[in-house]
This record gives sequence, structure tokens and C-alpha cells, in this order.
Amino acid sequence: MIAVEAQARAWLRDLPCCDALAMEQLERLVAMLREENERQNLVSRASLEEVWRRHIVDSAQLLNNVPRETSGPWMDLGSGAGFPGMVAAILRSDDPVWLVESRNRRIDWLNRVRDSLALTNVEVIGERLETVADRKAAIISARAFAPLDKLLDLSARFSTIATHWLLPKGASAQHELDTLRGWKHMFHVEQSLTDPQAGIIVGQLRGRKAKTS
Repeated sequence: MIAVEAQARAWLRDLPCCDALAMEQLERLVAMLREENERQNLVSRASLEEVWRRHIVDSAQLLNNVPRETSGPWMDLGSGAGFPGMVAAILRSDDPVWLVESRNRRIDWLNRVRDSLALTNVEVIGERLETVADRKAAIISARAFAPLDKLLDLSARFSTIATHWLLPKGASAQHELDTLRGWKHMFHVEQSLTDPQAGIIVGQLRGRKAKTS
């Protein structure tokens, strides 16, 4: 379990995908986040005291649940402050990352971060998820976006049977998975590295179950 900021930074530096450029971009992201948070409430003020653990590593740990051979677009739903999508874009710079966000000030923020960090693999999709044109993602993530059943109703159309889902769910992870109905899936819960009470729903979606009469 990663409990303090020094551990968080050390864990990041040990990632094969976190080279010197990626670490520099993450540092700049954190600096921009601190500054922007004075203008709009992107994250809680308290969480900024542990920003590397609470936001950067909390996002980066999702990559541990992506098979090494997986490539292709990463779609982050309700990106907000940019977590986990912007961190994924930095650490997976060879793959497209689509950040879906409908709030105007958040859209502006995400675009400024993308441009400042020269993240040419990032596309900010500034609209409600319901209106986003169909496209298929290799990876779908969502952090504090919607309850699992509603999230799948809204976003299953972006998935194939090979798509990997990465859904940080806090303490509700196992309960949301246990109560999910109407879907065929291969989901399970992984323990978060940054919070002993939190879980991450990971796996693949197989489609809707046939309705029985």
C-alpha cells in the first residue's frame, strides 16, 4: 500500500513507462493543477496535500491492469480534472487518449493541459457522453462518473469484447459489481494501491443478457 508522497513518487519512477519526459510532464501537470484549483474546484483542497498519491498514482495504477500487448485508444469518461485520462496519456504516449467531458470550464482546462504538455495523442471530446458519436476503444476508464449499471448503459456502445474496463469505485466497488444485473461480463475487483478501503472494477464486457419471458 502506498501511504505517503515519497512512496508515490518512488513507485512512479519504477514504472517502465515513466521516463524522464513523463516525470517532467507529471510535475508540470501537478503545478498547473495547483494553480487552476485556485480558480475552479477541480479537486478538493485537502487532496492537493497528497496529490501524488491521491491523484497521480491513483490514476497510474490502472495501467497495472492492462495487458502488456494491449494497444489502441483509451477512452476516459467524465475526465474532469484529468484523472485518470491525462495521466494515462502521459504514460501511454504512443496510443490515442480520448477525454470525454461536458462542462465548459473543465473542457478549457483539459485543452490547456494538453497544449501545455504537448500531448499530441490527446483528443478532448467536449460534449455529453450521450451525444458522442460511436467509436470503439481498447480501454475505457471512468473515475467517480456514474454507478456501474448506469455507466454501462451509457457507454457499452464504445466497447468490444476485447475492451478492457478500468473503473475506480472506492468502497462501493464490490457492492456495485455484486448487484449488477442484465450484463454478461468478466469483471472482478482489484485492491487499490492508494486506499485500503477502495477497489477498482476491471475486466471485459460481453454484452447484455438476453431477456427472459
